[in-house]
Amino acid sequence: MPGSNRAWPLRGPAKAQRWLATALLALAATAAPALPAYAKDPLDAVARIDAYLGSFRTLSAEFAQTVRNRDGQPTERASGTLALSRPDRFRWDYRQPYLQTIVADGERLWLYDSDLQQVTVRELESGLGSTPAMLLSGSGRVADAFGSAGVERKGDWTWYRLKPRDTASDFESVSLALDERGELAGMELQDKLGQQTVIEFTAVRRNPTLDQSLFRFTPPPGADVIGRAAN
Repeated sequence: MPGSNRAWPLRGPAKAQRWLATALLALAATAAPALPAYAKDPLDAVARIDAYLGSFRTLSAEFAQTVRNRDGQPTERASGTLALSRPDRFRWDYRQPYLQTIVADGERLWLYDSDLQQVTVRELESGLGSTPAMLLSGSGRVADAFGSAGVERKGDWTWYRLKPRDTASDFESVSLALDERGELAGMELQDKLGQQTVIEFTAVRRNPTLDQSLFRFTPPPGADVIGRAAN
């Protein structure tokens, strides 16, 4: 969602969540050792991502997130859990070092800061364009918004690099990693100011049975609500 992250009134340590709000659906890679018929080029990151998108409807995991400045120095760390249900439903619960929740219910995007007792809500845009959020949205083809920037092996992980086709995108690149078992392992987001967000995933489960109440959010009594929760 180019530019939309600037609309979130987040406090300093919550900047990492601003990245997540625009990148929640970027969990994609391929677990198959052999490429499908339409993915003939093993270096085509877009095709590998498309292959993985077809392998699940739901996903759950734990995550650890680090934000680094342009000099590579860590500026923020956070951890928590996530749950995804295609299309357009997800939940990220931050547990450390502060409690925050991001929920997409298919129509709206909610961010709840328990310390501030503040809820921010906005419409979940259907046209996500060249953003990480487009990847798992279930609307449009990955190739329409991203080009393949190659495949890179680093240690036990294989990274699939993408570049947005839209030059106005806030993101310089999006990369997704698989481990040796072919499971989702990491995500890397690079913005045009040189800031990098790296997320490592553990306890990944594809196609678990998830309670759909996870993807519904009701502002707690007494919380300030910023934005409009359209019906």
